[in-house]
Amino acid sequence: MPAMDYDVIIVGGGLAGLALAVALRRSRLRVAVVEAHPPARPDGWDARIYAISPANARFLAEIGIWQHLDMSRVAPVRRMSVHGDRDGMLEFSAYASGVGELAWIAEASLLQRELWETAKRQGNIELICPAQPALLDIGDREAVLELADRRVLSAKLIVAADGADSWTRDAAGIDVDFLPYDQMGVVANFSCARPHRDVAWQWFRPDGILAYLPLPDNRISIVWSTPTAHARELLALPPEQFCALVAAAGNRQLGELQPITPPAGFPLRLMRAPRTVAPRLALIGDAAHTIHPLSGHGINLGFQDAQSLAATLSACPPHVDCGDLQWLRRHERARREEVVALQSVTHGLQRLFGAPQAPLGILRNLGLNFVDRLPVIKDVLVRYAMG
Repeated sequence: MPAMDYDVIIVGGGLAGLALAVALRRSRLRVAVVEAHPPARPDGWDARIYAISPANARFLAEIGIWQHLDMSRVAPVRRMSVHGDRDGMLEFSAYASGVGELAWIAEASLLQRELWETAKRQGNIELICPAQPALLDIGDREAVLELADRRVLSAKLIVAADGADSWTRDAAGIDVDFLPYDQMGVVANFSCARPHRDVAWQWFRPDGILAYLPLPDNRISIVWSTPTAHARELLALPPEQFCALVAAAGNRQLGELQPITPPAGFPLRLMRAPRTVAPRLALIGDAAHTIHPLSGHGINLGFQDAQSLAATLSACPPHVDCGDLQWLRRHERARREEVVALQSVTHGLQRLFGAPQAPLGILRNLGLNFVDRLPVIKDVLVRYAMG
């Protein structure tokens, strides 16, 4: 069977992979996206919720996505209130920082579906779905990807956008370092008795880190990063008990909670890749890095990967091979600083607030209160988080 030939093959039709494909819409490159399943929308609300930074909202608007989302299902974050485990507190305000929003909260499936539909309309993109990669051969002149159904694809560049357990990355022989946190992220959506007023809350607790994220109307989504044993206890609770426990853990900030989605859990781990590009290969999104969810920046790093790689590939002159390692290193250098910085900060915070020792407890809460009293530092933190 002759190979179907492309310039770029993106393995993985998640948010980062699709964002890259759509961002290449005005390039001369022929792009294929290989994905096992088309995106599906749940009947109600999606428990997979992401905080989108203003910088990434602008990126999604630039590629024609943000303005077509159903904004009745997207909520702004205009204030964030962070609480330590010993009366430490730190607050961020969009108004005080002179901006409209600190972030936007949106369902993963809402974003993925719009990206998918936009990609379908692009003349330079082919969505190969359903499809499962089976063999990868990276040669000097091209990379060849054989699918499970024996179809053969070839390209100048393969992009691994297939998640933290990336098949593509493993097939290319790139080893990564995983550091399990022995924690799970428990997620669920609720309706609440009192309005959230576009405020996000985060509590650093002895049993983990709990975040309330605003959804439209009187709804919230939670992420409770907690030790695995405790997470399994939470997931096994009857709905009424789970709601009561989440409300109590959040100091009943929003009154009584009623479930919208059942809770789900996923293991938390840090993943570092020693390199994110190789000859004819680039890693983006969770295939390139993972971080603890306490910062809310996981998908933002993935979108910035997509934006950076799209810019690098679009700037590639016709006489330069877009899979050339020296050219791809421009993208790797552009992304390294932010990724390393966020991984280090979130890992350090997780370790600091996960330590039970009394001196560290006093130190970390004093630190929150100290930063809260320094408007200049707070403004710098807000500006960095917004991109």
